[in-house]
Amino acid sequence: MEEVLMKKWTKVATGLVALLSVVTLAACGAKKDDTKKDGVKTYVVGVASDQQKEIWTKVGKSLAKDNIKIDVKLFSGYTEENPALADGSLDLNSFQHVAYLNNYNKENKKDLTYVGYTIISPFGLYSDKIKNPKELKDGDVVAIPNDPTNGGRALQALQALGVLKLKSDAPDSPEVKDIASYSTKIKIKEIQADQLVAALPDVTAAFINTNYVTDQLHTTPKKSAIYIDTDHLDKVSDLYKNIIAVRKEDKNKADFKKIVKAYQTPEIAEIIKSTNDYPAWDTSK
Repeated sequence: MEEVLMKKWTKVATGLVALLSVVTLAACGAKKDDTKKDGVKTYVVGVASDQQKEIWTKVGKSLAKDNIKIDVKLFSGYTEENPALADGSLDLNSFQHVAYLNNYNKENKKDLTYVGYTIISPFGLYSDKIKNPKELKDGDVVAIPNDPTNGGRALQALQALGVLKLKSDAPDSPEVKDIASYSTKIKIKEIQADQLVAALPDVTAAFINTNYVTDQLHTTPKKSAIYIDTDHLDKVSDLYKNIIAVRKEDKNKADFKKIVKAYQTPEIAEIIKSTNDYPAWDTSK
């Protein structure tokens, strides 16, 4: 008797599993058909700030006419976005500059690339002792960040100011050893980036990242810097411009070109200008 009942229950269970499988497949099939019917393509973009989330939400609205939907994913740091892009969890990300991407690719043996520029954060020279960079004189001490990316940007700014000249074969992110000559014989002091604000009273001037200016000095580059490199954008290396990053195989994707175009608009430029950042593309076009 028990054996007969077991056989009956086995048949019933098998039938239920089969029915559930059919229903599931039908549901999945319906979903795919709806997506295909609607013709809307969804792309996931990773960002690392509320400002960029707001911007990308606006970009997404403007792309509705192109049957493109933008799903914005906000990250709390800067370490997850590139791995997520590389493994396919993201279709694009928008949080880093070219130098950061280059370093990530080098350290992780990846080939992520980019399709367009977004913002560039100002990099300013600050001083308690002088009001203008032209006041720098021989023997003055100028502090710069001791990391290659930001230190290199500081040296390029000093070259733009005419204080020094870099070697003709200097790399994109130059170091002190790449200085060819000085017009003003300043002394360069390399200091950890987050310690530059504390060191400011002890030097003539210092190049300080904007996030430390706002967090530690409680001011902005526009209010307090005696020189801002983004005021002379043509002299700032493209390495320091933030980008829309993608996988290499997607670089020429038609939809991504539409996305870049939707980002690089006068409306988005105005939103960026209302903050401490600047549009990184040529807004005159």
